[in-house]
Amino acid sequence: MNPISAAGAPLAGVRVADLSRVLAGPYATMLLADLGAEVVKVESPRHGDDTRSWGPPWAGGESAYYLAVNRGKRSLAVDLKDPDGLAAVRELCARSDIVVQNFRPGVVDRLGLDHAAVRERNPAVVYCSISGFGPDHRPPDRPGFDLIVQAESGLMAVTGEPAGPPVKVGVAITDVLTGLNAAVAVLGALVRARATGRGEHVTVSLIGSALSGLVNVAQSALVTGEEPRRYGNTHASIVPYQAFGTADADIVIAAGNDALYQRLCAALDRPDLAADPRFAANPGRVAHRAELIGALSATLRERGAAEWLDRLRRAGVPAGRVRGVLDAVRAADEAGDDVTLSLPHPTAGPLDLVRAGFRPAAEPHGGTGEAAPPHGSPGPLPPPLLGQHSTAILAELGLSEQEIAAMVERGAVHQHETR
Repeated sequence: MNPISAAGAPLAGVRVADLSRVLAGPYATMLLADLGAEVVKVESPRHGDDTRSWGPPWAGGESAYYLAVNRGKRSLAVDLKDPDGLAAVRELCARSDIVVQNFRPGVVDRLGLDHAAVRERNPAVVYCSISGFGPDHRPPDRPGFDLIVQAESGLMAVTGEPAGPPVKVGVAITDVLTGLNAAVAVLGALVRARATGRGEHVTVSLIGSALSGLVNVAQSALVTGEEPRRYGNTHASIVPYQAFGTADADIVIAAGNDALYQRLCAALDRPDLAADPRFAANPGRVAHRAELIGALSATLRERGAAEWLDRLRRAGVPAGRVRGVLDAVRAADEAGDDVTLSLPHPTAGPLDLVRAGFRPAAEPHGGTGEAAPPHGSPGPLPPPLLGQHSTAILAELGLSEQEIAAMVERGAVHQHETR
């Protein structure tokens, strides 16, 4: 199989068999692709990844959900119930450095794609199993969806207004955290595998990722033995650290220490609040939260957001505007953060995508929004159409034209026909 990753990228020459679907697994493998790995996405020939149908909205017939987490991959649409199709995927795993799967418990064992079976042919493989509740959870077959895990992990309980009900985070955050954890764990195992020639079986769960992602909130609960409260857009331990209304829009202010609080008071022309002994140190501000926030809120409503943000910036006080998502993406690009890239998609045309939160050292920054491949390489691939690369991948795995044609004919393989 010929690597298609960019020369000079951190994971150039690394092959990934992506047997995952929906969000956590595909997000992890997309991050590996962003680092230069060659990723083959294995999908059902009939419907593909579940997220292909999760629309609207759509772009060129592809759902926005699917497009968000599948760039940089090639699609092999093959029926795992077909003996030849299953044999091809087993061969793919045998030739890959990394295998990522999130099948329901027991499925990979029945298919002969479990860690033990793959390792028998590929001792150096880094094999990553992603699940909702972990390999030792009881009952073992419990399905894991982000909404369920947000509820079960306590994340919903600490999200929302103090007097309101528990609220889920607006994005499937436990899936995203799991994808990040999976990518980190895989990379660590890959380093060791390259040094020793022995692979590892990495397990990552949504519940473990969610609980570890509670960080200080979970630690506070363990220290106190009490359930944390909901604080809405405020902070349990820092005041002022929250959203405020102004004359025309909402802003947030993060005065994370006593010096920043003094600067805030100066920017707001409130020397009385700076001198008040109740508010001199953060523990006092937490104790007298209601009085201080009331005074700050009244002052901030006297002027517009732009004027306050300019004053706070010049005073060195961390602050920002509460933005919508589209406004946020555009503002970040305009500010030079270069958060989007544009790739030519075969049906959607020029497709804007949000970059990963990291930048490899070799990747140039320029704020152009264009994918800038290093060393004259073709650059990242757009999210693939279902079965876009099926026949090419099967040929790389050693199947003959006749064998591939027969699989396509009987529906065991789907090859997207370019028009």
